[in-house]
Amino acid sequence: MRIVRDRRQVTALCREWRRRDSQKLAFVPTMGNLHEGHLALVRHARERGDRVLASIFVNPLQFDRPDDLAGYPRTLEADTKRLAEAGVDALFCPEAGEMYPDGAASRARVVISGLSEVLEGESRPGHFDGVATVVAKLFNLVQPDVAVFGEKDYQQLLVIRAMVEALNFPVVVDAIPTVREEDGLALSSRNGRLSDAARRRAPELHRCLRDTAEACLLEPDQWPRIFTELVMAAEQRLRAAGLRPDYISIRRAEDLGPPQAGDRDLILLAAAWLDDVRLIDNLRLQYGRFAGAR
Repeated sequence: MRIVRDRRQVTALCREWRRRDSQKLAFVPTMGNLHEGHLALVRHARERGDRVLASIFVNPLQFDRPDDLAGYPRTLEADTKRLAEAGVDALFCPEAGEMYPDGAASRARVVISGLSEVLEGESRPGHFDGVATVVAKLFNLVQPDVAVFGEKDYQQLLVIRAMVEALNFPVVVDAIPTVREEDGLALSSRNGRLSDAARRRAPELHRCLRDTAEACLLEPDQWPRIFTELVMAAEQRLRAAGLRPDYISIRRAEDLGPPQAGDRDLILLAAAWLDDVRLIDNLRLQYGRFAGAR
């Protein structure tokens, strides 16, 4: 596996791949501290491209708290080994100065208004501006045919797809279902910061979402009237389990708008604090069935 740190070199490498027999390039952008969820993205990318490029970059623009940025796990040596074993052709791992030559407070930012300002965006102002900006920069450098993301970060997925459409990026954005532990906890790089006691409580977030989703599907003809009561009950349940809900919300899956009568494709999203670790999760709700594996 080739390791590239210079943005000009990664552009030249990807250009060479495209010239060579018109090879199709699949791209997996990450912030490192890799787990099985990231490797699932890589496996999907291997199916979608002749060449696979992964990136590791802890993007300062998307952190709303300096302590969160400073405490984000950095495990480049172990990550490099895992990516090589997974069959990645090249890894792009630039320093912050390489991605932001003018400093982190770059003069140009990508803003996807509306979609970036609710739920995660409301709790973490500016977060999705940072996400959209760095992904746009990476897409410009790499120019992939396909980029692969996970559904665990569902709002991020929608922001990136909206950016691709608005700015006419010639890239297909693929998504794979959330990868979970056996007890249901969604895999996340932040899970490693949980204490043993907190880790035992953490799956309650997923269990609570599953039960709330199942309750919604018992009365689909009452959508969305029953949602407020069910969300309030879910918040109370999480507090009783020792979690601090940031938000629990049922939205339209297409655009995260408030559900209206007649909407049939919805998503239940939640964020909650457990000690000093923030967990997020979601489950898809489709009229007549429950996409419970997601």
